[in-house]
Amino acid sequence: MANKPTVLVDINVLLDVLQKREPFFESSARLLSLIESGKVKGFVTSHSVTTLFYLIKKDRSTAEAKATITNILQLMKVAAVDQNAIEQALNLDYRDFEDAVQMIAAMQCKADCLITRNIRDYQPQLLAVLQPVDFLAAL
Repeated sequence: MANKPTVLVDINVLLDVLQKREPFFESSARLLSLIESGKVKGFVTSHSVTTLFYLIKKDRSTAEAKATITNILQLMKVAAVDQNAIEQALNLDYRDFEDAVQMIAAMQCKADCLITRNIRDYQPQLLAVLQPVDFLAAL
């Protein structure tokens, strides 16, 4: 991996931390800690941000959703999802269009890998796709 790896983080990894989901919480939290410390450059897609906002608002409040998204944006950059990304994603043979968009966004932000817990959803892999625990082990 590069000296300072760049990763695109899937929403499921963020939810592991926000919802303290076991047994995934520890490795996902360690990944976010590395991003927060600047040892890893993190990206998240815009549609992950909007989905997170919706889920947090639904379960808690608008104020908590805004605070959480603000915190995430202090840690990570938002990967661009433009017309070109959508068109490229349409050409991928993925079962889930959202996953195809994530993959193209990861490539466009020049990520070294995409971090998710659902590796099987990202076939074909156009770049490395790792679970948080495997990414941490590779560092």
